[in-house]
Amino acid sequence: MKFKHIFTLEEAQALVKEIEPKLARLVELKQLCNQKGYDVYRHQYFGGMGPNGQKAFPPEMEEVVIIVADFGEKGIEIKDLDKGLIDFPFRRTNGKVVFLCYLLGEPEIIAWHTLEGGFQGRKSLESL
Repeated sequence: MKFKHIFTLEEAQALVKEIEPKLARLVELKQLCNQKGYDVYRHQYFGGMGPNGQKAFPPEMEEVVIIVADFGEKGIEIKDLDKGLIDFPFRRTNGKVVFLCYLLGEPEIIAWHTLEGGFQGRKSLESL
């Protein structure tokens, strides 16, 4: 698996503080799209109908795209738009790449998991 950037813990912690407001906005935008019946993952309205009869994405979706692109440029992996779950690729001292895992609302990055482990496999940073 190739990553745009491999973060240090310090870089990831600093970036969390910087992007946390955008992550909160992303969660809010996802909820607004849901309320309008728009599936951001499939880029269509629920039920398969064309975008609002005007052949245009809702403005909230346009903002989602901008934020997601910004996170992607930084090398941040978005895992769950509903919860505000993101990952930062990190190389352990043994050379293995894992994810530093941040969930919106946590004070900082407090956990990590293997590439395959996902959120359920989160472990404390002390075990990193």
